[in-house]
Amino acid sequence: MTQSPAPLPPPERRRHLREAASLTQDQVAERMDVTRETVRAWESGRTTPRGRRREAYAKLLASLTKADMVTNTQEAAPPPQVTVCLTKKPDPSRADSAPDTTPVAAPLPSPATATTTETTPLTPAQAFDALYAFCAPALVRQAYLLCGRRELARESVERAFQLAWQRWPEVAVDRDPAGWVRATAYECALSPWHRFRPRYRHPEPPPADASDRALLDVLLALPAPYRRTLLLYDGVGLDLPETAAETEASTPAAANRLLHARAAVAARLPELASPAALHRRLAEVASAERLRAAEPTTVRVGSEHRARFWTRAAIAFTVAIIGATALTVRTAPTRYEPAVPPGETVQGVPPRAAPGTLSDAELNLRAKLRSDIQHGPQRLIPLPE
Repeated sequence: MTQSPAPLPPPERRRHLREAASLTQDQVAERMDVTRETVRAWESGRTTPRGRRREAYAKLLASLTKADMVTNTQEAAPPPQVTVCLTKKPDPSRADSAPDTTPVAAPLPSPATATTTETTPLTPAQAFDALYAFCAPALVRQAYLLCGRRELARESVERAFQLAWQRWPEVAVDRDPAGWVRATAYECALSPWHRFRPRYRHPEPPPADASDRALLDVLLALPAPYRRTLLLYDGVGLDLPETAAETEASTPAAANRLLHARAAVAARLPELASPAALHRRLAEVASAERLRAAEPTTVRVGSEHRARFWTRAAIAFTVAIIGATALTVRTAPTRYEPAVPPGETVQGVPPRAAPGTLSDAELNLRAKLRSDIQHGPQRLIPLPE
């Protein structure tokens, strides 16, 4: 008989159990012998562990569930009474007055009250700033490895977060907001339209270190889909299905791109044939440039300005179309006017003679006409029959 897989709690419950045990994603990843991105995918529900990792993850969550139940039981118990000695200040008018140390029982604040105070809901701006502070620095370095331009990398990340702020209700409820912003930033960095911009026609200064410069040259020589797949898998640490989903390709296609990209890097740089060495070198090259992202407030303000600009442009364009339509309706004819027909050839008209020497008959006719004009026209007189 086939053994049924170990049951797992819902993705939201997995994250709650980890946070209740004060464990980070890195600590869980170290216990499970996986990457932090894999743990994040398990908690977001995008992927599910299989085989031995599923059994180990189920045991870990079961232990965290027991610890959480014990914690909830302790929190449900009545708050303990703590005896506090309150010293009463002596009355200076009485000589025999002494400090009063009457014990008073005062309850400690309940854990539920403290939790409610600490987990105050964040405003949209605060949640956006937290996401930006968590993702922006790493995204700028990743975008630099994709496009090889420092200013374009910063601009791509800022543009991605501006779009995220404009669609924040959609991004805030996404299973992986960081993945949404990362995919948008990658699309902006790899856009082919940047080559037509004057500021990006000339190459930027390469890295100072020769090994960093060689690795960046190899990456930029790869096709854009291969470069993106290599960065997501060996740089960011995503699984192959997640990499395929983010690059909008099938899993076999993503694996094929990854193998070809690794082979191209190993052919130029044999010391980076190992995936671990390639991962380390990608992190070193990205961190060596010390790229900085803009402040989150600046990004939010820029997003709002851009949204207002395009809204006003759309309104102006609509008004122009309405005005042109109204002018056309006002000046258009109200009745049908047939077009002028083309000319037709009239038969029976002798062709006009070309200028030249007059014949004898024409000379006699001209002389007669001139003489008649000189003496005047003849008077017609009726003659009897």
